Amino acid sequence: MTHSKTTSVLLLFVCLTVFYSCAKEKNNAPFGGTWIDLSYTYDAQTPYWPTAEGFQLDTVFEGMTEGGYYYSAFQFQSAEHGGTHIDAPIHFAQGKQTVDEIPLENLTGEAIVIDVTDSVSDYIDYQINVNDFENWEKKNGTIKEDAIVLLRTGFGKFWPDKKKYLGTDQKGPAAVALLHFPGLNPDAAQWLVDNRSIKAIGIDTPSIDYGRSSTFKSHRILFEKNIPAFENLANLDSLPTSGSYIVALPMKIKGGSGGPLRIAAFLPEK
Repeated sequence: MTHSKTTSVLLLFVCLTVFYSCAKEKNNAPFGGTWIDLSYTYDAQTPYWPTAEGFQLDTVFEGMTEGGYYYSAFQFQSAEHGGTHIDAPIHFAQGKQTVDEIPLENLTGEAIVIDVTDSVSDYIDYQINVNDFENWEKKNGTIKEDAIVLLRTGFGKFWPDKKKYLGTDQKGPAAVALLHFPGLNPDAAQWLVDNRSIKAIGIDTPSIDYGRSSTFKSHRILFEKNIPAFENLANLDSLPTSGSYIVALPMKIKGGSGGPLRIAAFLPEK
């Protein structure tokens, strides 16, 4: 194991230890810092791709048992790619990692935030481009090796309004052509894999590719290099430009192309 991977695993251990030891002290770590939840809850209002069935929670039992004690149990149904979720590389790259095969060190690490909210305000179908990354680096320095790149478009403010967040509240294959939201330009995805070494990428929209895409080229470029994507992220406006530490743990579905994701950021106290 390389030094960087060893460091990542140790940092993950430290972060998780802090998380559990602070369960009684909400958002407070003993050595100083804050946890930010980057995940949305799953419920009947959760936006899904127009061709997918939405989240459903059914009651198996809820109430007092014959034994005199309270008991509740539920079962849920969900597509892999709905709500805050992960896209595993195999989603668009044959033979690449399934969700259960993604190493933990690729799901944890230091994050940077590329903020393009102003550009999106001017044009809803904006595609984050190479200039956005180069401008970020002019202000903050070269993107570090093994960084997790988070793209903030400001679309989180529309959650869970399907019409505003997706561009349409219609369902079915015909509704896919009505999708409107920002994403990552394939040229920028290619620039990242050619010039930088990142662990993962995330965005506060339904897809890494923008809503009007029909080829999903950014997915294909990133996933060919086994770079997973986190989609429908919450609270990116609470993160600094750099310096947060991400823990992104998906449901470990064997052979899955994705799955529900609980993702959080730890912000050390400065």
